[in-house]
Amino acid sequence: MGIKKKLGLGMASAALGISLIGGGTFAYFSDTAEVSNTFAAGTLDLSVDPETIINVNDIKPGDWMKRNFKLINSGSLDISSVDLITSYTVTEADGSPANNGDEDFGKHIKVQFLKNKDKVTEVIDEKTLYELKNMTPDAVENLRWRDWIGEKDGLKAGTSDNLRVKFIFVDNDEDQNVFQGDKLELKWKFVAHQTDGEEK
Repeated sequence: MGIKKKLGLGMASAALGISLIGGGTFAYFSDTAEVSNTFAAGTLDLSVDPETIINVNDIKPGDWMKRNFKLINSGSLDISSVDLITSYTVTEADGSPANNGDEDFGKHIKVQFLKNKDKVTEVIDEKTLYELKNMTPDAVENLRWRDWIGEKDGLKAGTSDNLRVKFIFVDNDEDQNVFQGDKLELKWKFVAHQTDGEEK
């Protein structure tokens, strides 16, 4: 082997040795810390007590019915609003669909008032069930809060609101015989909504 080759091989070996030595002697301090994080979602839990607000038989035009019920927030989150959604079906005494032509029994049953006693507010005032099908009033809104009367809007976690309703079978001073024996099944769905997001 020639002197140039020996010299080149020697330099390559020396460079490799230096890099290995340098790599082996390079050191640094280190430390590690870990954290555990949890995101637990809250709950909206709205209920109505009693579950059946009204169940009456043998009503006639001019009759009225008053009932009390509660909206209860058993969840861990405050509720900002509660939409009231109305639907109903009308059947004959035997359970078959009512055949009343153009007449709708829901136009003759009126909610004379629905009051939220804690908010000191009339949620509904003089509306037929037929009219309410196209409305979604807020059952926990205080329309008078600007006057400092009653509780603020919404339903806080762990609280309830007391409501009072009055239904009336409207006597329109006309022939209402078409509704004899009919049964109207009213469904009120209360839909709770969360409050706005906030910094936690």
